[in-house]
Amino acid sequence: MFGLFESQEKKMRVNAANWLEIADKVYHFRRDLLAAPTLARLEGHRARLKALLKEKDSTMKLKLEIEALEPVLKEAGGAIYPKTSLVDNVEFFLVAALVILGIRTYFVQPFKIPTNSMWPTYYGMTPEVYTKPADEPGPVATAVRLVAFGAFPHRLDAPADGEVLIPIGGAESRGYIHCKKVGGVSWGVIPTDKYLYTLVVGEQPVTVKLPVDFDIAWAMSEAFFSDGNPYDAHKFYGELAARIERGQYVTALIDGQPLRCIRTGHFVRRGERVMSFDVLTGDQLFVDRFSYNFVKPSVGSGFVFRTDNIKSPNMQDRTTHQQMEQYYIKRLVGTPGDTLEVKGQQLWRNGAPITGAEAFEANAHRAGRYPGYVADGMLAPGEQVHVPEHSYYAMGDNSPNSEDSRFWGYVPYKDAIGRPLFIYFPFTGRWGRAH
Repeated sequence: MFGLFESQEKKMRVNAANWLEIADKVYHFRRDLLAAPTLARLEGHRARLKALLKEKDSTMKLKLEIEALEPVLKEAGGAIYPKTSLVDNVEFFLVAALVILGIRTYFVQPFKIPTNSMWPTYYGMTPEVYTKPADEPGPVATAVRLVAFGAFPHRLDAPADGEVLIPIGGAESRGYIHCKKVGGVSWGVIPTDKYLYTLVVGEQPVTVKLPVDFDIAWAMSEAFFSDGNPYDAHKFYGELAARIERGQYVTALIDGQPLRCIRTGHFVRRGERVMSFDVLTGDQLFVDRFSYNFVKPSVGSGFVFRTDNIKSPNMQDRTTHQQMEQYYIKRLVGTPGDTLEVKGQQLWRNGAPITGAEAFEANAHRAGRYPGYVADGMLAPGEQVHVPEHSYYAMGDNSPNSEDSRFWGYVPYKDAIGRPLFIYFPFTGRWGRAH
């Protein structure tokens, strides 16, 4: 902004210095490629421009020398001068990419919450189920919800009259729910894997393709078995098992396999809605990758880590049996030397109820949507764990629906990445500083 007040002579001298810098670059990078006459002219103009920059009252001489230098640079510059717009754009994007990569690696990294193990502190993909067609948002509201909440609508209509049946088991499944992995796209353009789920109505299939991390059991629970309480995976799958014991199922051929199909008691006519729900995107936040270089992670903080070195069958892909190499987020509940146990729905650390986060207190009293801690896996009733050196113990705030250190063990200290800073999308009441 101060350039507005500079003299014409000073502006010309700055301009001349820039031209001299380009000439020096061409000379040093291309002198062994240039013909002798061209190299001699380039050297002569460089020398004269340097001399003029040392003189006073040389504005007009500098202007004339720059005009004489430019055609020589065009002749000698090759890819260095003049630069095409393509080269300029490529350089700009390369530099921008390097800057972004450096920021992501050492300072702040964007991260999307994949599952609901930390719900209701952080949301993974969640369903919003509509039990009546009149409750479904119209076209304008659907567009607004897509932009504000990342909400994608899914509407399943009955191909025939009959009861809605849920196939379970088979070669592939999510929980007990039958599915198969297929190709798909995310946001309309990005290739990704999806699960194809099948329901049965009147002996005819109804399919829906959904993201791999989306828990369709949540949507089914609210659509067919809702009792007005928050979704509980253990309760839902317990109900499926109870219906099998009571014989409330039929056997049908699904994807070439004879499968049990749970009777829901929900009857529809042809053309009516079987299920109607939106898939809301998981919370997207920035993760601080800088602090852990100087301070150790503290109990109670949100905790982002890599899974590369967590050796457990529960940390392997269920189909390929390969080690999962992903970023996870849980809450840090144990550091080296700590003793942990679950009493009732409360987590204890070193002989006392754990402290250090609002989620601990909320789970202890099952306040709001917090379900309380579940004694399971390594922390089964009456069991304790002692966190070894160079290790951390991590658990989800949504304990009944979280696969965490209780099942796959300890997080190596070297794989601790950082802590959540700020939820930047979607634009809900959770937007803002992360807890």
